[in-house]
Amino acid sequence: MAFFAISDLHLPGGDVKPMDVFGEHWKDHFEKIAADWRDRVTEDDVVLLPGDLSWAMTLDAARADLDAIGALPGKKVLLRGNHDYWWSAIGRVRDALPAGMYAVQNDCVPLNGRVICGTRGWNLPTEQSAAEDVKVYKRELLRLEMTLKDARRRAGDAPLLCMMHYPPLTDTQRETGFTALLEQYGVGDLVYGHLHGASLKSAFRGERNGIRYHQVSCDGLGFRLYRLPEDV
Repeated sequence: MAFFAISDLHLPGGDVKPMDVFGEHWKDHFEKIAADWRDRVTEDDVVLLPGDLSWAMTLDAARADLDAIGALPGKKVLLRGNHDYWWSAIGRVRDALPAGMYAVQNDCVPLNGRVICGTRGWNLPTEQSAAEDVKVYKRELLRLEMTLKDARRRAGDAPLLCMMHYPPLTDTQRETGFTALLEQYGVGDLVYGHLHGASLKSAFRGERNGIRYHQVSCDGLGFRLYRLPEDV
């Protein structure tokens, strides 16, 4: 049983929304992802999807995209991204999901011997950050602690597997409120997305203070799923 991850699928949400406006490499991107997915993922595996799944504005408009993901092999765990405007009340989202799909929002789900938790996150504050951004960042810290507390209660002493949409750190900003909480609650692996194009150069990947950080935006992966280390 393996764990895979890929984020920022940006499916069309019922509209014709070609992603190759962001570069020729985005042409037919979901077909590339789906082909790789079918080749490598079994029904017993887990695929983590940390946000920006669909451009849809409503849950009804997102159903075709959710069904397309649901038709692929494996169990899927979804997290809300900053462009998932269709993501309404969590109960409604969960009721709309196909079988074998799970949504986490400031809470967790146990699957394949691991406890998977997650929350969206936010932009990391700098001296130039607007007051509203700092306010949202502090709120997201509280939400992250909420999900980590719930996961730790369920997992006992086992390392946690956590998803965020926004990066909890960068290559130059490695100590943040998010990283402090992740370390405090014993997260083993952190999967995140959000970054695209040139911004991927700022991503931190690798191990720091006992946590392995995995950047999984689909364009940064060449539209192939990322397989987490075998001991996850």
